[in-house]
Amino acid sequence: MNLHRLPSVAILSALVPALAGAASAPAYRDRVATVTGTPGCVAFWDFVQREPAGARRFTAHVPAGAQNGFALEAGNYVHDYWGEGRPATYADFPLLGRGPFGEAIRIRKESDAKLRPFLFVPRARLHDSPIDLKGPNQSVTVVVWAIRESGNHALAGIWHEGTDLKQNETATIKKVERGQRQYALFAGLNKEGSACGHVSENGASSFLNRYALHKCNSADVSPAVPADSPATVLDASWQCFAMTYDHATHELTGWLNGRAGDRWLENPKGDKLIASAYQAWLQGRLHREPGLQPGEDPAFPPDQFYNPPEDQLVSTKVLSESGDERVELREFRYTRVKVTLRRGPDGRFAETARDLAALRLNPWWFSHDRLYTPANDGTGGPFTIGRVIHSSRGVGFTGWIGGVAVFNRALEPVELQRLADLRHLPPLAAAILQR
Repeated sequence: MNLHRLPSVAILSALVPALAGAASAPAYRDRVATVTGTPGCVAFWDFVQREPAGARRFTAHVPAGAQNGFALEAGNYVHDYWGEGRPATYADFPLLGRGPFGEAIRIRKESDAKLRPFLFVPRARLHDSPIDLKGPNQSVTVVVWAIRESGNHALAGIWHEGTDLKQNETATIKKVERGQRQYALFAGLNKEGSACGHVSENGASSFLNRYALHKCNSADVSPAVPADSPATVLDASWQCFAMTYDHATHELTGWLNGRAGDRWLENPKGDKLIASAYQAWLQGRLHREPGLQPGEDPAFPPDQFYNPPEDQLVSTKVLSESGDERVELREFRYTRVKVTLRRGPDGRFAETARDLAALRLNPWWFSHDRLYTPANDGTGGPFTIGRVIHSSRGVGFTGWIGGVAVFNRALEPVELQRLADLRHLPPLAAAILQR
C-alpha cells in the first residue's frame, strides 16, 4: 500500500486496524494468561482459538504438554435422543466478533422445538481427562463470561440430566439414559439470573426427588440484556458467572462478578423443590433418636439424609417466651432451626421440639464426600456449553457466551475477582486478532 497517494482520512483508516491488531494481540495474550495462569486451570475455551485446519472447531487452551485440546462438536440433543429435527452445525451459533477475549457465541431462543443446539466434548474424548473431575477429594471451579438475555439453565459442565423422566416430552423418545451428572454452572435455576453451581454424588436425583438438588445460588443476579442490543450496550453487559466446590469444606458456592454473598431460603418445608431437602433433614434427625419416631420413614435411604453440621452456634434469637415455654431461633452456618423448650420440675429449660426454619443456599453444604464417577463403559456425560441433555426440551439460557474455564480446585475469592475484572477491560475483536 502506497500511503503517500491516499488522503489523510484514508491513511488513518488503513493504519487503525494494523495498529489495533498490534495493540490487541498482546492484550489478548495477557488476558488468556490471566486465566490459564491461575493454578488449576485445565481448560479454557475463548472461541478465538480453533483447530488450524479441517473443521476448525473451537479448541481449549490447555496446560503445556497436554495432548487433549477438547475440540467442541455441535450437537442437537433432540435429534440425538428423539430422532427429530436436524443435526446441529456451527452455523447454529452466531458469532459476536468481539468480547472480553475477542469472540462470543450466541445461544438463541430457538422457536423450532426440534432444535436445541449446544457445543460439546463427547464422553469418549474426555473420559479420565483433566476435565473429567470426579471421585473423592475432588474440588472444581467453573467460570463463564456471559451476557444473559433470558433463561436460567445451563452454561457449562458435565451434567447429563438423563432422558428417563416419565413426562409428556419423553413419550416419543428413542434413546433413554439415566442421569450422568458430575458438576456444572447454571444461570440461576430456582433463582433466575444468579450464578448457580451444581454437583452430584450419584449422577441422578437427590432426597427422593426426581431432580438433583445439591445446588447453590449467588446473592447477586445478572440483568437480562437483549442479545441484539447495540455493541456499546453489549460491551458493558458482560457478567462473570462462577461456581466453586471445595471438597475440604463440602461447600458449594455461586459467584457473580467475583462476589458470592449470603442467600437463605426461609421455610424450606413450603418450597416446591427444597421441601425434599427439608424432609431429608427431618428424616436424618428422627433417625438419630432411639426407637421409631412419629413421622419417621424407616425406608428413607440413609445416604440421602441431609444434616449440615449444627455443632457451632452462630446466634440465638428468642421468638417467644411465656410461662414455662420458650421458642428460640438458632442459627448455624447452614441452617436456622426453630427450637421449642419447656421448663422442667427443676426449673431448667429442656428441648421438646425442633424444626428447620431456613436453609442456606449460598454457600450450600454438600452432604457427600465425592463427585459422581461414571462407569468405564462410555455411559458418562459429555462436557457441554450452552445447554445440557435433559428430558424437558426447554430453551434454557439464551444470550452470549464469551469464555468458559474449568479448574481442578476451588479458587479463592481474590482469584475469582481477578477473573471477573476481565469483563471491565475494553473488548477485543476476533477479526483483528486473527489477521
